[in-house]
Amino acid sequence: MDTTGQRQDSSEARAWAEAERWREQALRDENAVLRQRVADLEGQVGALAEKVATYAKMLFGDSSEKSKQKSKPTPEPDKVEPGQGAQRRGRGQRQGSRGHGRRDYSDLDTEEQVHDLPPEELLCPMCGTAYQRFGEECCEQIDWRVRLVRIVHRRPTYRRACRCRVRGVICAPPPRKAIAKGRLTTGFLARLLTHKFALGLPTHRIAALLAADGMEVAEGTLAGVYAALSDLLAPLATAIEARNAASAHLHVDETRWSVFEAVEGKDSNRWWLWVFAADDTTVFRVARSRSLAVLTDHLGLDADLDALPDGRQLLLSSDFYSVYQSIGTVDGVDSLWCWAHIRRRFVKVRDAHPRLRGWADAWLDRVGALYAAHKAINAAEPGGDAHRLATAQFAAALGGIDAERRSQSQLDGQHPAVVKVLATINREWDGLARHQRHPELALDNNTAERALRTPVVGRKNFYGSGSVDSAELASRAWTILATAEQAGYNRLAYLTSYLDACATNDAKPPTGDGLARFLPWTADPSDHDTWRRPGAGRPADTPDDAEASDDTDNTDDPNDTDGPAP
Repeated sequence: MDTTGQRQDSSEARAWAEAERWREQALRDENAVLRQRVADLEGQVGALAEKVATYAKMLFGDSSEKSKQKSKPTPEPDKVEPGQGAQRRGRGQRQGSRGHGRRDYSDLDTEEQVHDLPPEELLCPMCGTAYQRFGEECCEQIDWRVRLVRIVHRRPTYRRACRCRVRGVICAPPPRKAIAKGRLTTGFLARLLTHKFALGLPTHRIAALLAADGMEVAEGTLAGVYAALSDLLAPLATAIEARNAASAHLHVDETRWSVFEAVEGKDSNRWWLWVFAADDTTVFRVARSRSLAVLTDHLGLDADLDALPDGRQLLLSSDFYSVYQSIGTVDGVDSLWCWAHIRRRFVKVRDAHPRLRGWADAWLDRVGALYAAHKAINAAEPGGDAHRLATAQFAAALGGIDAERRSQSQLDGQHPAVVKVLATINREWDGLARHQRHPELALDNNTAERALRTPVVGRKNFYGSGSVDSAELASRAWTILATAEQAGYNRLAYLTSYLDACATNDAKPPTGDGLARFLPWTADPSDHDTWRRPGAGRPADTPDDAEASDDTDNTDDPNDTDGPAP
C-alpha cells in the first residue's frame, strides 16, 4: 500500500513538473512574441516620427540647411589673435569698406528731361540782371514701361500702266511670321514662353497681365498659340536631347507631374517629370511612369540591358531609387550615388530622435569634412601641393567614414533608426566610394534637383498640364530654356532669335545649318555675344553656400525618394 502511494505521489510530481515546464515554455514563447511585437511597434513609431519630423520641417522649417550663425563683427586679417583660426565671413558688405558704388545702367535706352527755372526767376530780384549759366546738376532714374503696340503693316499696291507682258499688279511681300496668319510678333511669342515656363506664370495670370496693359485676350487663344509654338520648338529640343543622351556624365532625377487628360491605359492623372542634366545640356521629359523604360529610352538602350553600345562609358549621378540601381548593372554604366541623400538621412534621424542627436551630428561632421576636402580639390591647381593635400584629405575623410560604418555595423542593440541608416550606407557603399575616382564631379545630385525647381514652381502655380500635348510643350520649352541658361544666354533674346529664324523659314522650324546655328556647341561666336545674358561672367553678389549639400531641396515627396516604382 505504501509502495502504491509512493508511486502515485511520484507520478503526480512528474505531472506537475511537466505542466510547469510547458507553462514556462509557453510564457517564454509568448514573451518572445511580445518582445518582437514591441520591437515592430517601436520601429513603426520611429518611422512615423521621422515622417512627422520631415513634414513639420517642410511646413514650418527653413527652406535651406545653411548654418545660421550669429552676426559677429568679422576681425580684420591683421587683428586675428594667434590660435583664433579663420572665421567665416558674414553676409553683406563689410563695415567700413568702400563698396562698389552704384551700378552703371548707361547701356539702357536713355531719354533726357531738362528741368529749368522759369524766366522770371533767372533775373536778380534787386537789379534785374540776368543770371549766367555755368553748369548743371544731374541725377538719373530708371523707369519700367510696358507697352503693347499694334503694328499696322501697309503695303501699297501698284498696277501696270503699260501694255507690256509683265505682272499687272505688284506689292511688297508681307511681313514674315513665326505662326502663319498669327497676329503676335516673335518677341511677343518668346515673352509668352518665358513668362510661363521660365517664370512659372499660369495662362490665366498672363492674360490678366495683358488685360491690365490694355489687351483683352482669351485664354483659349493663348492655348492655341502655345500649341503652334510646340511644333516650332520640337526640332531644337530633339537636337538637344540627342546631345544629352550621348554625354559621358548625367545627373538624373524625377518628380511627380499631373496631366489632366484621360489616356488609354492610364488610370490616374499622376505622371512623372524626368530631368537629365549634362555639362552643356539639360533635358526634361514628361512620362507616364517612373519605370526603367523612360531611362533606357532616353539613353537609346535595348530592352536586354546587356551593355552600352560601341563600348560607351556613362557615369550616372542619382539617388538610390530602384530604377537607377537596375541601370547600374549595365556594362559600361557606373553609378555615383548622392552623398546629399545620405546626409539627409542623418538630418532626419537627428530631427526625429533627440537622444540620437550626438550620433547624427558626428556623422554630419564626417560628411561635412568630405565635402570640404572635395571643394578644396576642385579649387586647387591640379598637380600642385594644395591639390595633393586636398586629395589626401579627401581620401582620409572617405576612409574614416568607411571604417566608422564598418565598426558601428558590428555593434548590437542599436536603435532601429541607426540600423536603418547604416544598412543604407553599407548597401550603397560602392557607388558612394566611387567618387574618389572622379573628384572633378559633384558629390551629390543637387544639379538635377536644382534643375527641377523651375518646373516645381509651375506645378505650384498651374498644377500640371491640361493635356498630353501641353505636357510635351512644357518638356520642350524647359529643355530649351535650361540649355540656353547653361550657355549663359539671355533666354528671351535667344528664343526671339530662334522664332525669327522660324518666321524667315515660312513659319517652319529651321533645318540643317539653320538649326545648328542655335545649338550652343555649334553656334557662331557672334551669336554667342548677341544672346549672352547681361552680366554673365561677373562675380556673384552673395557668398557661396557653406556646404555643397546645403542648398538642396527635395522637390519630390519624401516617401518617393527611394521607394519602388508604382
